[in-house]
Amino acid sequence: MSDDSDTSAAGKPERPSLSAAARRCLGVLVEKAKTTPDNYPLSLAAVITGANQKSNRAPQMELDEGAAMIALDELREVGAAREIQGGGRVNKYRHAAYEFFDVDSPGAAILTELLLRGPQTVGELRTRASRMHAFADLQAVQQELDQLAEKNWVEPLSPAGRGQLFSHTLYTPQERQYLLPKLEKTSAAVEATGTTASAQDDRLQRIQSRLDEVTGRLEVLEAKLADLES
Repeated sequence: MSDDSDTSAAGKPERPSLSAAARRCLGVLVEKAKTTPDNYPLSLAAVITGANQKSNRAPQMELDEGAAMIALDELREVGAAREIQGGGRVNKYRHAAYEFFDVDSPGAAILTELLLRGPQTVGELRTRASRMHAFADLQAVQQELDQLAEKNWVEPLSPAGRGQLFSHTLYTPQERQYLLPKLEKTSAAVEATGTTASAQDDRLQRIQSRLDEVTGRLEVLEAKLADLES
């Protein structure tokens, strides 16, 4: 990782870019540490299962063992993850996100959701990150986003106001050139439906609250199955 003394033209610390697979694996490690601590640290099989799961992920991935190993090596090289000796013969992996990002639990929860699902609004982040950290209100999320932006881990991708989108800053240069045009199309589609960002957030809150319990149970079962298969 670049030393914090290195700054960009805007005066903010320069940050490394990570591949999509590495970002997904880092998000999985932090997520599972918070949501299924009894099954953490994770075996390679559990990391792969978490990276490829169908819930709480966008886009969907199909990482195999080789791709996951390369991604984990990438994380180890920048100091974002560590390989440790497990209780049995299988080595396991744990994140070093708090040190890597220099954040506490609220910041880690927000960054994890951005790593796992891409750009999101304040409302979406509050809803989705609540399984890892309970934010009192939207203002609490915004304050955390502002702090992360100061450290150059987060940036706004659309104008301030309701429905503003935020992203992490770890995209590769190749990804970034397609990111904004894609978001513009998404925003145009939302406006065409006449659906407000507030209504979307309310609907998401209702749906997510129903899915959280089921998703948590599935994650525990997936982690246990992955360890049995390893």
